[in-house]
Amino acid sequence: MTIEVCAYSLQSCLTAQTAGADRVELCGSLSEGGTTPSIGLITEARRHLNLSLYVMIRPRGGDFLYSDTEIAVMRADIEAAKNVGADGIVLGLLRADGTVDEETTKTLVDLAQPLPVTFHRAFDMSRDPAEALEAIIRTGCARILTSGQATSAESGVPVLQQLVEQAAGRIEIMAGVGVSIRNAQALLNAGVDALHLSGKSSQASPMEYRRQELSMASAVLGEYERIEASADAIAPVVALAHYQK
Repeated sequence: MTIEVCAYSLQSCLTAQTAGADRVELCGSLSEGGTTPSIGLITEARRHLNLSLYVMIRPRGGDFLYSDTEIAVMRADIEAAKNVGADGIVLGLLRADGTVDEETTKTLVDLAQPLPVTFHRAFDMSRDPAEALEAIIRTGCARILTSGQATSAESGVPVLQQLVEQAAGRIEIMAGVGVSIRNAQALLNAGVDALHLSGKSSQASPMEYRRQELSMASAVLGEYERIEASADAIAPVVALAHYQK
């Protein structure tokens, strides 16, 4: 049972490592749900981490229907991530009709080789999970990150169980969204291959001088709020999952 931590900073990567996680999914832009991190962040994460490092390849927030120019950027980002030592790639593409963009995904999976590829929660926005699973298997992806097309993995347990049964070992099913020690056992019981969590906690900024009437941040985060991983949230999930290996 693999525990993957979604990290948006070098500090969160280090926290994940200290807490005993097996893998980090490195992202930029928390407020957009994760985009491609900077090359500097990838480089420093690789330099400090002993655990597996997967890099998000997502050129923007929003939907997963990408233009030719955006796909060109994704290709360049995959090459850059490989060049600085990433262990794997995370991506996901859909067509306008809600099906998996199988052809383009396969070209990116081939480009990423020999690195394995996780198809991220674009899967949860697809029109039919059973159909999407078969398409993703055909692309050569190693695993799917999913909440079972629900608002949380806990709510998506029935679909997660169906996906595990349908996959039959042909691809890994990794449960994510709202994963914590409170629901980890139920997710393990669903038969998933891995758990994905951020273990995030809010920390106050150390800034003393503050312009409360102005903000450079989105509505998701306040100007004087920082989100980092919490070892206290991650370590119990790691202990539970590793105990059941």
